[in-house]
Amino acid sequence: MDENVLLALGLTLFAGLATGIGSLIAFFTTRTNKRFLSVALGFSAGVMIYVSLVEIFVKAKDALVNVHGETVGYWYTIIGFFGGMLVIALIDRFIPKGKNPHEVKSVEDVQKAQLIGNEDVEADRLMKMGLFTALAIGIHNFPEGIATFMAVLQDPNVGIAIAIAVAIHNIPEGIAVAIPIFYATGKRMKAFKWSFASGLSEPLGAFIAYLVLMQFMTDTLFGIVFAGVAGIMVFISIDELLPAAKKYDEAHSSIYGLIAGMAVMAISLVMLT
Repeated sequence: MDENVLLALGLTLFAGLATGIGSLIAFFTTRTNKRFLSVALGFSAGVMIYVSLVEIFVKAKDALVNVHGETVGYWYTIIGFFGGMLVIALIDRFIPKGKNPHEVKSVEDVQKAQLIGNEDVEADRLMKMGLFTALAIGIHNFPEGIATFMAVLQDPNVGIAIAIAVAIHNIPEGIAVAIPIFYATGKRMKAFKWSFASGLSEPLGAFIAYLVLMQFMTDTLFGIVFAGVAGIMVFISIDELLPAAKKYDEAHSSIYGLIAGMAVMAISLVMLT
């Protein structure tokens, strides 16, 4: 296993386990820094959108055009791009609406949950909510793990930026798991473990990509998968990150974060070429 593969697996593990950071924030802070969270989520979206459309899509197209020619190669790129969007959209479609990890939770939600009541029925409801949310996030993070892994493997510098962006967007998901489990059981460690475990599907996706995809990797398969990575990243940004950032928005902070993410990614690409 070469160094790039180890780096790709390591960065994907880092991104996935950022869910644990979310649970720690929920336990040990009393108020959500909404402006910071809005800027951070907007920044993450800016990084993902810019690198997907400017770098990943173009590299996928170049690989496919080199093999199949300009027209056919471009069509394969488009199919891969929207195919990636379709995969993540279908995953979201089959996750029950009430358990969708895109539903952002803040620290204030923890305090509200604490006031709901102590009846066993309520505790069971909260526990089920937390476990289903953990399962939903696990399913949702699987293709993200493949996407992050492939990005790091193709270009470590670009992959590092994507891994950081994915890690940022995993933090609110960790909060969403930890909140109901903590107030159902009263145990911080149990809530932390479930939140932490929900992020493991991301490195699992990367590992399966290594075991399966890498064995059959051709220029055509690489181009299509890489185009799919771009589609997944853009979909996540539009469907998840930007709405979450707008929920916490104060004085257009999410848009400033978005622009800053794009600018940082653009400058990084220029400096690394």
